[in-house]
Amino acid sequence: MGKAKFTSEDHIYLQVAGGIEQMIAEEVLRIGDKLPSVRVLSEEYGISMGTAFQAYYHLEGKGLIEARPKSGYYVRFNHRRFPAVPNVIQPEPVTSEVTVQEMIMRILRDIDAHDMVNFTLAAPALELLPAAKLNKSVVYALRNGKDHCIGYENTQGNADLRKQIARLAFNWGGKVRPEEVVITSGCMEAIVLCLRAVTQPGDTVAVEAPAYFGIYQVIENLGLKVVEIPSDPTTGADLDCLQQVINDMPIKACLLVPNFNNPSGSCMPDEHKKKLVEMITRLNIPLIEDDIYGELYFGRHRPKTCKYYDTKGLVMHCSSLSKSLAPGYRVGWILPGKFLEQVSALKMMHTISSPTLTQVAIAHFLSIGRYEYHLKNLRKALHTQCLRYIQGVMQYFPEDTKISRPQGGFVLWIELNKKVDTYKLCLEALKHQVSVAPGRIFSNSCNYSNYLRIGYGSPWDDKVEKGLKTLGNLVKKMM
Repeated sequence: MGKAKFTSEDHIYLQVAGGIEQMIAEEVLRIGDKLPSVRVLSEEYGISMGTAFQAYYHLEGKGLIEARPKSGYYVRFNHRRFPAVPNVIQPEPVTSEVTVQEMIMRILRDIDAHDMVNFTLAAPALELLPAAKLNKSVVYALRNGKDHCIGYENTQGNADLRKQIARLAFNWGGKVRPEEVVITSGCMEAIVLCLRAVTQPGDTVAVEAPAYFGIYQVIENLGLKVVEIPSDPTTGADLDCLQQVINDMPIKACLLVPNFNNPSGSCMPDEHKKKLVEMITRLNIPLIEDDIYGELYFGRHRPKTCKYYDTKGLVMHCSSLSKSLAPGYRVGWILPGKFLEQVSALKMMHTISSPTLTQVAIAHFLSIGRYEYHLKNLRKALHTQCLRYIQGVMQYFPEDTKISRPQGGFVLWIELNKKVDTYKLCLEALKHQVSVAPGRIFSNSCNYSNYLRIGYGSPWDDKVEKGLKTLGNLVKKMM
């Protein structure tokens, strides 16, 4: 296998594991091949036995290799065995009212049951979050915050927190001033404020399909209409189709999730983001960018945002810490660009201000440098879980199942045989204490009736494996 030179960017065991993973992907090491012993690996790479063990444990956690008692480690899986990705569906380019509420409420009714295997949530398991460190920041806030954090905060948000959010923007190359940030109660409030700032009831909003069902609920409640833009499960929204839709009808705003879309997992290439921003700038159409999953990337570099390419303030960038740090703290934000005054006024009318205590606590947590350390661990865990869940679906579902290839985020988008109605599947799965999200709730059309979203936010264990096996068996019965 040969010795390698290491840099200081990653832990050495991750670099060793990465080299072996690449050899597996390139089939230098094939499924069934025996790997060097821990002692030999240690000698070849000039690393300690402990580091060699860590490298193998890491690969084993991803499901790429397996340990056989009294025999050693063997290659178990190769990425080239992945099935095809789900097909792109072309929705009809017409506006329509949104009617997904009843189905969503039925699916989510028992979502918090303790005995449920929950594949419905697109969020991290609580054991992956730094509760103890966050608790210390809450105590700090209570002791050091103005008036013990019981008073109203500034409408635009806590000054220290806005400063930290501006610093976070450096991760995607943004140059943001604290006074350009508006703190919200989660990302959904951010999206609501943006929509209200740039639309009126009866206006039409362009949304990629499939899209998170909460977006459709918001659009419906605001009295807006939606036109769906087809989205590739790898590269995201079809920009040519978006251009055609804009040519054919009056679009007041676009609402997209360029990085790790929920549910498809797609990530729009940076050059597509630039093209998108140039398009909306030329046509003077606001773009509401939901970047809630942007920090949860599996590669070495964070993908850029559409906001990075914005020169006229037409991109309204929304995000939060709900998916990466503290779902219950409800800390989100907007970079509203030229619409800052309108958004701030709506924030004042909507909630006056966001909770003081959580803002001060999060500002402290971000200021001490623990967030990036936590993100590195979370990304690694999610990447491992993603691979294990894919392997589980491949093992227990029919062979014609198609699975997305997310490079970040929390969810797998799965296409099943057309004979399978995934809403009926979900209702049947609930009888077996398994919760999963049917494709139909992610679109205003019925085009995704044989699609399924599975969240991989929970670490792989026997309960998860049993849940996937149950789902796979139910799918086979329906066929």
